[in-house]
Amino acid sequence: MAKIKSFHAHVYFDADTVDQARSLCEQAAAQFDVEMGRVHERPVGPHPMWSCQLACTPDQFAALLPWLALNRDGLIVFAHPETGDNLADHRDHAIWLGTGLDLNLSIFDT
Repeated sequence: MAKIKSFHAHVYFDADTVDQARSLCEQAAAQFDVEMGRVHERPVGPHPMWSCQLACTPDQFAALLPWLALNRDGLIVFAHPETGDNLADHRDHAIWLGTGLDLNLSIFDT
């Protein structure tokens, strides 16, 4: 069985919701002491929308995910564990808050 080293939560947004997403991520980073990545105003990696990553430990994630569920205010959040198997983490172990979207998983082809 794979061991979860950490989690990523990706907050998705567009031009109309960029400020809302930035505020949500800044609040999460401050409240849960998680690492906030760059606010990408273009699709990056497998992500089909603009996004900002929140990186955290499993313990932090246990508190962060319910908070995101209650505070995302319509934003889509894609979360996944980091086990070392990128394809499985993004495809098989995904957690969606809001509408699930198709990821570009071809970047994980070997």
